[in-house]
Amino acid sequence: MLYLILGLVIFFGAHLFTTFRSREPGKDIKVKLGYPIYMGLYSLVSIIGFVLICYGYGASRGAGILYTPPSWGKHVNMLLMLPALILLVASQLPTGAIKKAAKHPMLVAVKLWAFGHLLANGELNSVILFTVFLAYAVIDRIAVKKRGDLGPAKDAPSSVMADVGSVLIGAGVYVAFVLWLHQILIGVPIV
Repeated sequence: MLYLILGLVIFFGAHLFTTFRSREPGKDIKVKLGYPIYMGLYSLVSIIGFVLICYGYGASRGAGILYTPPSWGKHVNMLLMLPALILLVASQLPTGAIKKAAKHPMLVAVKLWAFGHLLANGELNSVILFTVFLAYAVIDRIAVKKRGDLGPAKDAPSSVMADVGSVLIGAGVYVAFVLWLHQILIGVPIV
């Protein structure tokens, strides 16, 4: 459990630092260090945290059960994962209608993923992992809104191909997870 918690602290420490860092001229560390150095350090810390999360999650299996999820929780999770993966892909593609509607599609995807997994899992390690991800996504969404970052502008050019790509790639990843990726990565079959 220690590695899971340490990984979450490191990973989200870096993310929360970025969320709340000063963006005032002359005080922005991203500008002071320069984009490549800042992103290199941020990526290194995030990767270390992510590796610890993955290792710690697996190592803490059997740590106990906090609650028994409802029988329908797994099915709702499966439903939420399709839009979550589509939104995740949309966050990485040029602006389309999906990105404009979601404003911050990665944060919406993380919320759907974490909430769905809390409905389907009651183990201590799962509850800790998904609660922290959900809390972070909520905190970050509040912070970006407070900063005035409202996502893509309504009049920004919109790419239909970005939306098509988001749906096709997101659905493809969903099918891959359902059929075999979840089993390979997590060791737990979905179906």
